[in-house]
Amino acid sequence: CDGSILLDDTYTLKGEKKAATNIHSLKGFEVIDKIKNFVESECPGIVSCADILTIAARDAVILVGGPYWDVPVGRKDS
Repeated sequence: CDGSILLDDTYTLKGEKKAATNIHSLKGFEVIDKIKNFVESECPGIVSCADILTIAARDAVILVGGPYWDVPVGRKDS
C-alpha cells in the first residue's frame, strides 16, 4: 500500500479517497484528516497522512495486546 487511498481530489487530479470504487467501502477518513490537521498545525510539513494511519494501526495493535514497534515519520508523501 502506497497510501494513495488517503489523497484528496485537487483541481487537476481525482484522488482515490472519493473514487467511485472506494466511496462506499472505506470509512473513517475524517478521523485521520482531523489528526493530520492538528499535527500539521503543530509541525508543518513533517508528518503525512500515511504516517498518521500507520501510527493509528500500530496503536490499535497495542490496545489489543500486540507488540509495540517504532514508526519512522516524516516521509512527507502527502
